[in-house]
Amino acid sequence: MHLSTLAATHGDKPAVIMGGTGATMSFRELEDSSNRIARLFRSRGLRPGDHVAILLRNQLEVFAVVFGAQRAGLLHTSVNWHLSAAEAAYIVRDCGARMLVSGADLEDIAAPAAESPLLESRVTIGRVEGQESLDDAVAGLPTTPIDDEVEGGYMWYSSGTTGRPKGILPQLSGAPFGTGNALDQRLGEAFGFGPDTVYLCPGPLYHAAPLAWSVGTIRNGGTVVVMERFDARASLELIQRYRINYGQFVPTMFVRMLKLDEAERAAYDVSSMRMAIHAAAPCPIDVKQKMIDWWGPVLLEYYAGSEGNGMCLIDSITWAQRRGSVGQPANCKVHICDAEGNELGPNAVGTIWFESEGVGFTYHNDPEKTASAYNDRGWSTLGDLGHLDEDGFLYLSDRRSDLIISGGVNIYPREVEDVLVLHPAVADVAVIGLPDEEMGQRVHAVVQPADPGVDHAALAEELRSFARERIAHFKAPTSVSIEAEFPRLPSGKVLRRVLLDRLTAQATTGAPG
Repeated sequence: MHLSTLAATHGDKPAVIMGGTGATMSFRELEDSSNRIARLFRSRGLRPGDHVAILLRNQLEVFAVVFGAQRAGLLHTSVNWHLSAAEAAYIVRDCGARMLVSGADLEDIAAPAAESPLLESRVTIGRVEGQESLDDAVAGLPTTPIDDEVEGGYMWYSSGTTGRPKGILPQLSGAPFGTGNALDQRLGEAFGFGPDTVYLCPGPLYHAAPLAWSVGTIRNGGTVVVMERFDARASLELIQRYRINYGQFVPTMFVRMLKLDEAERAAYDVSSMRMAIHAAAPCPIDVKQKMIDWWGPVLLEYYAGSEGNGMCLIDSITWAQRRGSVGQPANCKVHICDAEGNELGPNAVGTIWFESEGVGFTYHNDPEKTASAYNDRGWSTLGDLGHLDEDGFLYLSDRRSDLIISGGVNIYPREVEDVLVLHPAVADVAVIGLPDEEMGQRVHAVVQPADPGVDHAALAEELRSFARERIAHFKAPTSVSIEAEFPRLPSGKVLRRVLLDRLTAQATTGAPG
C-alpha cells in the first residue's frame, strides 16, 4: 500500500482518470506530486497531527494533496464547496487548520475562510492575484519521500442537531505510511479490490465515502474514474468505455439511471460491473430490485457512519431473501437497546449500538456530544433506530429521528430552522423531510406566521429565497407550508412527529399540504 512501491510497480498506469475530460494522473505522477506536497507541508512547519483544510472541486489535484497530507501524518478536512462562505469559514476555523489548499475557481468561498486566525499558510491551485500558487510553492522541491513519513487521516464534518457541523476526530494510528487505514485494508481483504480494479467515483470528493473509497482503490493498486459531477447517462457511458468493475452510488443515482428511456439504458454495456456498492441513505425496495434486474446480483449495500465505529454488509442474493435489511455486522457486534440502555431481543426496535475493538473517535470541540455517543460498556452509536431479526440481520427504522437524507446527503433541520426563524414574518418553524421519488427526501418547512392573515403563497416563496441567500442551496427548503397553529406538548415543544406523519400522508396521497 506504500505509494512509492505502487509507483515503482505500476509506473505510467493511471491512478486517476477524470471522466469528463479524460485527463489522467499516473501512479508515478501521483508519487512525485504528493512527495513535493508533503515536503511543502513540512517546510511550512506542519507536523504529524496538525491539520490542513482542502477546498477543491472534483479534480486530479485532490489526490496529490490528500496523499501528501497522509504521508506527512496530517489530519485533513475536505470542505464542501456548496456551502456558503460563512459555513465553509466556520469549518476551516473550527478544525484548527494551519494551512488551506483551495481552488482558484472557489475564491469567493476560500477568501473568507482564509481569515481564520489559526491559518498560517495558504496556496491555491490556479492563479489568484496576491496568493501563492501550489505550483510555485512546490517548484524545486524534491520528489523523494520525506524522512518521517507516517500515516495521517481524514477528519470529516457531519452536521449536528445544534445547527453547527461537528468534526469527527479520529485517533491517528502512528503507523508508518503505507500501512493504510482500516478501510484501505478492508477494500482488498473483503471487497476484492486490487490492481485490476477500475472504480467509478460519481460523488463529490468532499464527502467521506467518495474520497475514502477512491483513495483506498489507489492504495490497492487500482484506477479511479472520477466524475466531475454525476450524470446518469454519462455514468453508463463511462462504465462501458473504461470497463468499470466497481462503483459506489447513492439511491438517488439509481433513480436517475432508471428514469432513462429503457432503450437508452439497454444501449450501454454494464456487464463489466462486478460490484455496485451503495450506502448513505435507505434504498427503496422497488428501486433496488429494478437495479438488480438490470445489472444482475452485483449490488452490495453497507450501513456505516463517518465515525468508523461499525459496518454492516449485505449482498444482492442475501438481500433478496431479507428485503429491506442492511445486513449483518462485518467488523463489529451490533446491539439494540431501549432508552434505559437495556438490550432488546429480536425484532424489537431501539437504538443501534456498535461494539468495536480498537475504534475510537471524538466530536471535535463537543465533549457533550462525544459523551452521548458512548455508553458505560464502551459501545458507540450514531443515534439511529432499528432492529435485529432472529439471525442477526439489521433493519433500520429511522436514521436519526430528525435527520433528512436528500440525494444521499445528510441535512439536519435545526440548521435550516435557525435561519428561517430569524425572518420577521415567522413566529415558529419546523423543518422535516418529506418523501421524494428522486431524492429520497426533500426539505420541507412548516411555518407558523407572525401575522395569520399573511399571503401564504407569497410568504412561502419569500422564505425559500431568504434561506437560499443564507445557507447552502441543498439545505434550503424546496417547499413551504403555512400552519396557523402547531401541535405541541404541554411544555410548548412542537410535536414534530405529528406534523411529519400528517404531511407525509398528504405527500403520499397527493392531498394539498
